[in-house]
Amino acid sequence: MKYDIIIIGSGPGGYVAAIRASQLGFNVGIVEKENLGGICLNWGCIPTKALLKSAQVYDYLKHVDEYGLKAKEIDKDFNAVIKRSRNVADGMSKGVQFLMKKNKIDVIEGYGKVLAGKKVEVTGADKKTTTYTADHIIICTGARSRELPFLPIDGKKVIGYREAMSLEKQPKKMIVVGSGAIGVEFAYFYHSMGTEVTIVEYLPNLVPLEDVDVSKQFERSFKKSGIKVMTNSSVTAVDTSGNGVKATVKTKKGEEVLEADLILSAVGIKTNIENIGLEDVGIVTDKDKIIVNKFYQTNIPGYYAIGDVVEGPALAHVASAEGITCVEKIAGLNPEPIDYGNIPGCTYATPEIASVGMTEAEAKEAGYELKVGKFPFSASGKAKAAGNSDGFVKVIFDAKYGEWLGCHMIGSGVTDMIAEAVLGRKLETTGHEVLKAIHPHPTMSEAVMEAVADAYDEVIHL
Repeated sequence: MKYDIIIIGSGPGGYVAAIRASQLGFNVGIVEKENLGGICLNWGCIPTKALLKSAQVYDYLKHVDEYGLKAKEIDKDFNAVIKRSRNVADGMSKGVQFLMKKNKIDVIEGYGKVLAGKKVEVTGADKKTTTYTADHIIICTGARSRELPFLPIDGKKVIGYREAMSLEKQPKKMIVVGSGAIGVEFAYFYHSMGTEVTIVEYLPNLVPLEDVDVSKQFERSFKKSGIKVMTNSSVTAVDTSGNGVKATVKTKKGEEVLEADLILSAVGIKTNIENIGLEDVGIVTDKDKIIVNKFYQTNIPGYYAIGDVVEGPALAHVASAEGITCVEKIAGLNPEPIDYGNIPGCTYATPEIASVGMTEAEAKEAGYELKVGKFPFSASGKAKAAGNSDGFVKVIFDAKYGEWLGCHMIGSGVTDMIAEAVLGRKLETTGHEVLKAIHPHPTMSEAVMEAVADAYDEVIHL
């Protein structure tokens, strides 16, 4: 069978690329070995947000008296929470099935492998293979939990994010190794459900990629909620021989042995680039990534790669943007290359974190003279009324030209607020323009304007 474009992997990179390609008139086939929507829709972005929403609602109910309300016998049903999350994921996957049919995209079920000569071999569940040809082949096979040599995932006592979303029984104690987005989101969820959680982070701060002010505020909030935090620490050995697990943790003060029901390994991801034919075709890789140009073409004509398998942030919205850019280039539309300096990052624990652009430390290292402003939600009328006043908005500007270098937020709803900074930076908005753009009151978003006012010594409400 012959296609214009064959896509291997139906995650947020693959299925979006397929739809855009179909819109542009291409005959498209998409290969998927498991569920349409990939990890994001089935085991990542979407179901985790369903879990986190349940945890957030439960937290509200536990503090209902603070809102002048009364409720009796507040409790949770862990299995029902997990079931709701899976139902949400199933619904989203069915939505992608509908989009494939709507856009006349052929879904090819099985394990895809690239061959020389612009061919793809697909092995079905029955072990039978079928070979397809295409003018263009896009690889977007995604990633999985990375395993440390001393912390192998067995799916029972040492688990990854996938198992963490579908446990049949809630653990009484859990150790989370790694404090990136995956680690802290699950730490918050399980702690809110009543599990005793300890986070072990090798670096000095939680969420170590964030601006240091955000990291410190986040750590304070987690500790205040009752989560045990161990930074500058590393797990050196794990004993799973007993009923639970024993983890030996090396700290600045020496070694400590932690006991728990299980360990969640959240130390990053490993790309799925093995056994998909890259070596046979001659596609070049480096440091677990497929090498591509700014339009996602590999070194072999007709073969492309997007998403987690290429260099850049391993985020769903990045993969989608790359997929669109890739097929638009194939179609000859001359798309603008993606600006990886303006990619928003979001963490959906409580408090939420959202950021884009440079941190203050990065901007200083780059040699900029800075204007930095910060507005705490404790001074926000909307935040106080909502009972969520932890956190702040921090903005960073170039003092010379007013360029918006970075924006960093922590607090309730900030993942929905960061788009203002992304759009402003895209349009090369200056601090003065943000300051003079009237923001609605009372809202959480007016904290952006107030933070900019603080940077320029014009803040009113501090």
